[in-house]
Amino acid sequence: MGVLIVLLAVLAILALLTLVMAVKVVKQYEQGVLFRFGRLIGTRAPGLRVIVPFADVLHRVSLRIVTMPIQSQGIITRDNVSVDVSAVAYFRVVDAVKSVIAIENVGAAINQIAQTTLRKVVGQHTLDETLSETDRINLGIRQILDVTTAEWGVEVTLVELKDIQLPDSMKRAMARQAEAEREKRAKIINAEGESLAAAALGDASDTMMAHPLALQLRNLQSLVEIGVDKNTTVVFPAPLMSTIGELGAFLARETAAATLRAPRATEITTTIPGPPLPNGAAKTV
Repeated sequence: MGVLIVLLAVLAILALLTLVMAVKVVKQYEQGVLFRFGRLIGTRAPGLRVIVPFADVLHRVSLRIVTMPIQSQGIITRDNVSVDVSAVAYFRVVDAVKSVIAIENVGAAINQIAQTTLRKVVGQHTLDETLSETDRINLGIRQILDVTTAEWGVEVTLVELKDIQLPDSMKRAMARQAEAEREKRAKIINAEGESLAAAALGDASDTMMAHPLALQLRNLQSLVEIGVDKNTTVVFPAPLMSTIGELGAFLARETAAATLRAPRATEITTTIPGPPLPNGAAKTV
């Protein structure tokens, strides 16, 4: 009787173990790939799945997007500048069967191919292109990875350059270049402003020549603006000084004309002693 109880207990434990091994749970973001005696049977959808113990093997494959950092790579650009570039790649499994059968470790394989592709693509561009055309470089890396990983049942959704480290000497050279570019733009803007100001002043001078009173009004406005500060400086506009000069010249001309209009000689009658003339006449000189 005791042996029978022990046997029943052993059978119950074995049945429980068999049930535990036969029941598998596939999560919502996973897909199961079932093998029976090493041969592919098919895929299993998410949920509670029952397999044959010791005969079936169920591989659960995650279908979520995986974030994989690409470690920094020492790369020489096309213009012979050494840079360190790191990136990040996003991929997901679209065919669970291929990701299990076609390659042993899909994550490690994508990491290695991403590093080599990063060095290859960045090495085909100059430093300026690497810094300014990151979108085109990202697209090129992604396209190359897609062609390679399509056979593995993997889709690369995004590749982004994360960091670009430059040598210190190159940083200083780029800073000098940026400073020179800023100075050039400042000089061009200043020259354009001078040109516009000269054109505006030309138009203003034409207007003042056509309307002389406009210049006087402008002078009065300038005097009002100067007088706001309540200083002791006396300002005489240039037209006023020229007017004073012209007035002085006018007075000088008038004085000279008056002098010319005065008699140039005066007739003088004198009596010169001498012999008496007839009839008491006098000699005029």
